Amino acid sequence: MQITMRTGSPERARVGTVAVGAFVDGTLAAPAQAIDRASKKRLSAVLKRGDLGAKAGATLLLHDVPGVMADRVLLVGLGARDAFGDKAFRDAVTGAARVFAAGPSKDAALTLSVEVRGRSLEWRARQASRMLANAAYRFDAPRAKKPRERGARTITLLVADRVTPELTSAVRQGRAIAEGMVLAKDLGNLGGNVCTPAYLADTARALGKEFKFKVEVLERADMEKLGMGSALSVGRASHHPCKFIVMHYRGGGSKATPIVLVGKGLTFDTGGISLKPGDDLDMMKYDMSGAASVLGALKTAARLALPLNVIGIVGAVENMPGGNATRPGDVVTSMSGQTIEILNTDAEGRLVLCDALTYAERFEPDCVIDVATLTGACVIALGTQASGLFANDDALAEELLESGADSGDRAWRMPLWDEYQDQLKSNFADMANIGGRPAGAVTAACFLARFAKAFKWAHLDVAGTVSVGGDAKGATGRPVPLLAEFLLARADEAAA
Repeated sequence: MQITMRTGSPERARVGTVAVGAFVDGTLAAPAQAIDRASKKRLSAVLKRGDLGAKAGATLLLHDVPGVMADRVLLVGLGARDAFGDKAFRDAVTGAARVFAAGPSKDAALTLSVEVRGRSLEWRARQASRMLANAAYRFDAPRAKKPRERGARTITLLVADRVTPELTSAVRQGRAIAEGMVLAKDLGNLGGNVCTPAYLADTARALGKEFKFKVEVLERADMEKLGMGSALSVGRASHHPCKFIVMHYRGGGSKATPIVLVGKGLTFDTGGISLKPGDDLDMMKYDMSGAASVLGALKTAARLALPLNVIGIVGAVENMPGGNATRPGDVVTSMSGQTIEILNTDAEGRLVLCDALTYAERFEPDCVIDVATLTGACVIALGTQASGLFANDDALAEELLESGADSGDRAWRMPLWDEYQDQLKSNFADMANIGGRPAGAVTAACFLARFAKAFKWAHLDVAGTVSVGGDAKGATGRPVPLLAEFLLARADEAAA
């Protein structure tokens, strides 16, 4: 999809569909007023009949509006005027984006002149660009008959004032974030028979080749030499060998300390010997979504040539039952030398991440952020709206919370108190890999914290946010927007 920005008035946009907004009280936004004047009050008449829904994001498609060059005018609900903030803006853009993506128009235009409290026009441009591109996503599913192509391939963002270099950059940033989300969604939506540890490694290599950064793939023997007994214990029974992937994006100075992103790459999780229930087991192909989001964020950073050094680490394994599978009660030794009693083989993500966190120490990082579909407990706590955020550094936590708010890909900070550590006590090792049912997301983070003492660290539990089920089943591309906003903010600091 091509997304551009230009100065113009909506009634003169020669496109298949032009979108303008109206508030719930019938007030037309400035661009809609221009169309209303050109059409001799056609929009006002439609609003008086009550055909447009009250919620922000409601849409009404009008054909052959007089005085307008576009074939169709899309009237988009903006909600209440006094409540038009971030959410209403996103809902409105999403509503328009869905019509653009599903309709017959090959080109479209969206007006961005309605102000959002506390947000710049550049922010609006970046968010709109991302959401428009994201709405056009279609997974290339292996079907005998391909669906007919529909939707706008070219979208113009219309503004009343001059298009500045900053606005052009914001549009490019939004598209790059969407591109990272597409990669994350494609990887998540692939079946576990395709997206294996080797497939993730090949994807990382292809990314490195495209953007000319170094990619290392450690094999089982390499991991054994490093003492990664914890991570290797997870993939012991799988036909697909474990891979440990390290991506080196070097956009910053040679002396700049890197940001390290660590992704959980469980390409399929049966639970191992502690077998999961059969219901919705197909959703366990999304257990590598933390890894997918790290790959997506690296792609965004590289596409924008951000002036940062970013290391992406992915522990890619498959957790299967079998004659060589790890058993409950086994004790393994992590790369750090700490021993772990495995009480439940379905608490496997932390066993991979702990070795990845230890490996990250060698880069003397500025900070480390791990991303993992770690616990069902986090879904119970926060649902599907927010990712769980745990951190051993308050400033880093605040940065990530702000990035989540700016992107709409929100997180909520959870406790990481020492009092929870007692739940991980073991009679036979330094720690157990689970702490019982109470505070399951917290004790999982506390487990990881034992391996993150050498650096500023944050953990994102994204079990509830990376995918949706039901009729809309699929990957969401989260938390690529949050990570991308974080990297963009850090890049602005580096360039200042």
